[in-house]
Order: sequence, then structure tokens, then C-alpha cells
Amino acid sequence: MAAAEGVSLNHIARESTDVKRLSKFYQEMFGFEEVETPDFGELKIIWLRLPSSSLLIHLIQHSNGELAPSSSIPVKDPSHIRLGHHLCFSISNLHSFHNTLKDKGIETFETTNGNIKRVFFYDPDGNQD
Repeated sequence: MAAAEGVSLNHIARESTDVKRLSKFYQEMFGFEEVETPDFGELKIIWLRLPSSSLLIHLIQHSNGELAPSSSIPVKDPSHIRLGHHLCFSISNLHSFHNTLKDKGIETFETTNGNIKRVFFYDPDGNQD
């Protein structure tokens, strides 16, 4: 038996050099809504909630406007997709959503495995979705 009980996913955090820009991206592309966010002092933070669930995304901007150092830089080469660091959304209108990404100039990589269709892309800060 697990030590924790009643577990559910609460939030995913994303660092950004511009939380307002990244917030707009997740609101326009997925329908996230901004919710009340506590004051975190020097950090600029925006909390977004997906209306159809309780999932939150916490967007974090450091006071110097830079991302924290990372041991891995996102790559756009599909053969190097970072499988352990991504968000996955189920979308009922995948074809039109994919077209919207392309219309906005966002590079995508599409795969199909049987009946499962996947579209990989990066948000404005290089996070893989």
C-alpha cells in the first residue's frame, strides 16, 4: 500500500522568461484560465487552471528574467525528444489544433502508432508539449 492516500496530480510547473507571454499561449491554445495566485515576492508567478479538470500549471519567472540553469537544452530534432519531460493533452480536434499550431508558425512533429496520433511541439520557452 502506498504511503500517500487520495493522491491526484495537482500542478505542473514551467519556468519562463516571460510569464505573461507563456500564459497567453496556454490560454489561447488549450483554454486554461488564470486563477488567483499568492504573492511569491521577487518571483513573478501565474497560476492557470484547465476548466475541464483540476489541473493547474504554475508559470514561474525569476526576478532576473532568466531561466534557471538546466542540464539539458530542448531540441527540435524528433529523434531526440525528451520523453521524461513533457505535457500531454488529449484533444478531440487534433487535426484543426495541429493546423492552428502550424498557422502560428510553431514547428511540430507528428507520429501515428496504430490508432494513436501524437503531435509534439515546443511552447514559446522551449518546453515540450
